[in-house]
Amino acid sequence: MELTVKGQTVGAGTGGAVFDNAKPAVVFISGASLDHTVWAVPMRYFAQEGYGVLGPDMPGHGRSDGPPLATIEAMGGWLIDVLDAAGIEVATLIGFSMGCSIALEAAARAPERVRKISLAGAADAMKVHPDLLAAAEAHDHRAFELMVDWCHGAVGHVGGQPAPGLWVLGNAMRLFERAAPGLLFTDLTACNDYTGALATAAKVRCPVQLIVGEMDIMTPPKGAARLAAELADVETVSFAGCGHMTIAERPNETLDALRAFVSVRAFVSAKRT
Repeated sequence: MELTVKGQTVGAGTGGAVFDNAKPAVVFISGASLDHTVWAVPMRYFAQEGYGVLGPDMPGHGRSDGPPLATIEAMGGWLIDVLDAAGIEVATLIGFSMGCSIALEAAARAPERVRKISLAGAADAMKVHPDLLAAAEAHDHRAFELMVDWCHGAVGHVGGQPAPGLWVLGNAMRLFERAAPGLLFTDLTACNDYTGALATAAKVRCPVQLIVGEMDIMTPPKGAARLAAELADVETVSFAGCGHMTIAERPNETLDALRAFVSVRAFVSAKRT
């Protein structure tokens, strides 16, 4: 699916179904240099279960026109523009990594537009190691190697992914390698420079779910706990032995958590009040 946002084409996944904004909307936001394909499994599930699914690629990502946006604040505003372009009045937002901060920014800016938020790999700060930033700026392949290494826990490095034949680390490497030159550096810089997570979280009043990998070294559990302390209505789901890439390392458990949190019944009843 394609949308037009401020004169630029935005590519978006719909979970394999025709997007219908009359259905309860679930919007998926991806992480640094990634696109909507990281959400393939949950997007397909919710599209078949009566939801209007939208996975917009950020500017400069996937099939969306560039250039990429330089700040998390700008990305949050852009996400609201996407809701407008798709004709979505109210949505549940589901974010991964950088997408978590984007979702929180959007919810703080337009609370009437966001029903619930689920965040996988969120923290009060997303500081990036200087060596990783330097490699990304130089478009050195070592940046991708560091991302793949640091983003995965035991399942990625040792094994145990339930999908037969899926090479977790190799799949992640291909995702990073296909991004445009400089994109990873732009996104990591935006994450590193973002200091407003706690203040933004304090403004959010809708229910929030935090999905945490207990071996996450990119956004450690203690950072998620600090973020949770500022949220008015929050639940936390933790996966033992899992790193930052919960959606790849624990796909079934992640989908189960999302299914329990995102419900048509809750959405409809809340909308009628």
